[in-house]
Parts: sequence; C-alpha cells; structure tokens
Amino acid sequence: MSRPAACKSLYAFARPLLFALDPERAHELTLTNLQRAHDLGADRLCHVPLEGDPVRVMGLEFPNPVGLAAGMDKNAAHIDALGALGFGFIEAGTVTPRAQPGNPKPRMFRLPRAQALINRLGFNNQGLEAFVANVRKSRYAGVLGLNIGKNAATPIEAALDDYRSCLRAVYPLAGYVTINISSPNTKDLRNLQQDDELRALLSALQAEREQLAQSHGRRVPLAVKIAPDVDDAQIVRMADIFVAQGIDGVIATNTTIARDAVAGHPHANEMGGLSGQPLHARATHVVRRLATHLQGALPIIAVGGILRAQDAVDKIQAGASLVQLYTGLVYRGPALVSECRAAIATLPGKQARVPPAVPG
Repeated sequence: MSRPAACKSLYAFARPLLFALDPERAHELTLTNLQRAHDLGADRLCHVPLEGDPVRVMGLEFPNPVGLAAGMDKNAAHIDALGALGFGFIEAGTVTPRAQPGNPKPRMFRLPRAQALINRLGFNNQGLEAFVANVRKSRYAGVLGLNIGKNAATPIEAALDDYRSCLRAVYPLAGYVTINISSPNTKDLRNLQQDDELRALLSALQAEREQLAQSHGRRVPLAVKIAPDVDDAQIVRMADIFVAQGIDGVIATNTTIARDAVAGHPHANEMGGLSGQPLHARATHVVRRLATHLQGALPIIAVGGILRAQDAVDKIQAGASLVQLYTGLVYRGPALVSECRAAIATLPGKQARVPPAVPG
C-alpha cells in the first residue's frame, strides 16, 4: 500500500472519532497527536517528500505548489509535523503583537452535508514572542509563510502599528509574509481593503520592508490575503494598488460571510467565516478575475473550497500559481495533499494559466 493510500485509510478510521468531538477540540487534538507522532518518528506512514514539482513564485523556489493555509497552525507550533505531510509550503499564523484569546466559545461549527466549516475564532494566538520562538525551532525544508494581523483591541486607525510590529519581528525568519486584512472575525478589519486605507497601509509596510531588507541583507516578499466578498470592480482596484505599491503576491481568498450556498443547514446562521466546498466557486471567480486583470503582473495563491484534486486544478487553470488547503484536510485528511500535487503535476506548464482577457 502506498503512503498516501495508507494515510487515507488511517484518516478514514480516525475521522468519525474526531467528528464526534467539538470542532475546535478536534482541531487541537489532531495537531497534538500529529506532533507527538512526529516527535517519536511514528509518522513515517504518512510522511511524503516535499519535492517533486518545483515552481518559482515571488522569487522563491517552492518544492511543490500545494501549501497549507494560515489558520491551521496559528502559533507556528507544529510546522515540522505538518510539513511531513508533503506540503511544498506552510503558512503559519495569523499572529498578532500581543497574545489574545479570540472570540468566546463555541466559535467553530461543522456543516457536514456541505463539507464546510464556519469559524469566528478571532485571531486567537499566543502573541509574537511565542510565535517567533516556535518558528526558530522549526527545521522545515519548504517555504515558510508567516501571516500577520492586528489585535482586536487595537483601533482600526492604529492598525498599521500592529502590522509594522509583526513585520519587524517575523521578517528575519520568513520565506514570505502575508498581510491579513480579510478575516471577517476581527471588527472593522476588512475596512483596510478600501482604496485609501489599503494604499496607506501598504505604502507604509512597503517602506518598512525596504528598511528591513537593507538591515537584513535580503528582500522578503509581501503578499496580501483578500476576502471573497468583494465585487469585480473592487478586485480590480485592489489589484492595481498591489502592483503600484510593490506587493509581491495576492492570496485569494479568505472565508466568506455569504450563506446562500448553505441556507437551511444546521449552524448556517452562525456568525463567522464560511469555508469549504461552498466557497469554491466564489474563490475561483476571484482568482480568475485577478488573473485576467493582472495578466501575470503578480502571482496568485489560491485558497478556498479545495476538497478534491479537481478543485486544485480549477484554481490553477483559473490563473493561480500555487494553492493552499485547510477545510479540505478536515473532511478528506492528509491524502488530499498528494492527490492535489499529482493532479497539478499532469497539467502542461504547471504554472499560472492566465485566462484570456475579458471585458471590464
């Protein structure tokens, strides 16, 4: 039996047990046991080499184009254990300057019929000091993205201070840094996607990055993670601002506040961001709209609704260079990583396919 097949069988056994638990508790237990298995060397059954389909994006060499999305490992405490599953890159975080508990529990809900999750975690994390210490201990061989945000208690007018503090702290350790301005679970955070606010924030962080590049002797790429809940006109405006401000990549997309696709499902009316299969079409549309407008000016990292290999292929064919997984891992398990890698590897070119330009 191949390692992916063995891993798939193992997860098929474990999933009913995990789904019997509160989703957040299941998440914590999964990471704890994955880490324990890694520390003991007992994860060989699911260990998959990172290499096999390299791709160059944002000036970085990615061992393969399938990554782990931010949110799975908020404190960067399990990078090596997660890396053993075959991800070409891992994005840890979101981290905020100061530790914060996040929103009150319960704050994560499964919608099994829709293969979806709703979460309103609210950037729960142990803060920069613990995050940086964990990253320093990592020996992961792939590309490491570090995702930064602002504390809930920080007024939106002072958000730059939090992002700047995070950027300074994580810069020496990051393969790339993601600026998260799109979570729906921190009050007013998505206001930073508006034209003037976005331009001001990115201009200041770009200036900070240039100073850090000089002092550290290396230029770390900056990416911005955007929401799916924006219209085509705003997608275009944001894309133009990213290019003008020297941003290196865009991550599309975060979770959605829309509920049309899950109307009538248990928990559908819970506040928070919806992820999983119902997000696939909208997130893919955002990727395609970005790609048709940018025409290769910036690479796109696609995330949202990847629950099977074809979903990852859809993202690449829409114009993405890389993909990220999260909710799909909850429903399908680690074998999804190898399935997506194999499917993408069959595509000609294995790089972003920029769709033909469309009107508008």
